[in-house]
Amino acid sequence: MNSTSARNPGCTALRPGHFSAIPVTHLGSGAVGTSTQAPGLEDPPSPGKALSVQALTCLSAPLRDLMPRTLEGQITMEKTPSYFVTREAPARISAMSKDTKLLVVVRDPVTRAVSDYTQTLSKRPDIPSFESLAFRNRTAGLVDRAWSAIQIGLYAEHLQRWLRHFPARQLLFVSGERLVRDPAGELGRVQDFLGLKRIISDKHFYFNQTKGFPCLKKAEGSGRPHCLGKTKGRPHPEIDGQVLRRLRDFYRPFNRKFYQMTGHDFGWD
Repeated sequence: MNSTSARNPGCTALRPGHFSAIPVTHLGSGAVGTSTQAPGLEDPPSPGKALSVQALTCLSAPLRDLMPRTLEGQITMEKTPSYFVTREAPARISAMSKDTKLLVVVRDPVTRAVSDYTQTLSKRPDIPSFESLAFRNRTAGLVDRAWSAIQIGLYAEHLQRWLRHFPARQLLFVSGERLVRDPAGELGRVQDFLGLKRIISDKHFYFNQTKGFPCLKKAEGSGRPHCLGKTKGRPHPEIDGQVLRRLRDFYRPFNRKFYQMTGHDFGWD
């Protein structure tokens, strides 16, 4: 009889992005995922915000208690978007399991910032313009790197913190752009990295013209295909070209450092 047990995650997706469109189970029978974020790995809540009971429990109990039960030889996966940019996360995850493999999905930081703003705008239509939030001084071209939409895209700075706790061989950087253009190819890299058999091919996907993203064709026994949720794929607001050029200039040195650190040119310049 094959026994099951709850285990600390063997793989954590630090910045899922488009990866959220791919159910963990589609990576193969060797991958088992959790749908809940593991609390206690991120920064403490800001003053005035109480920790949930679940979070308090996690801070004093092993994370594996929150994980799904898996067979010996299976990989438990957990994914939360904010881990990669959370200062305390590297040390906390390392203390939990030094052998954890880390998936990081990244995309052009300028496009990512506009996308972030678009998501916020859909919930709060009264927020200031993208331009006014992105710059401390628009006339002088001073970018406000303290704004979260800008700060998240400083990938090289975030990666430096992770490399203090994990060797580079335990991190895989997935291109968000390639995940859209060639989902099967990019997910093949993920399966190789996790030591899983390659089972995903082009035949498993179709392109959703409305969303602008690939979707998984429905699996056997499933009633519908799996696509990104309704909050994804919104059209971006029109941004002044001069603003976008200034942001590209701002990010260029950070991008190049990130390319050097990862050994991969993502082609954002």
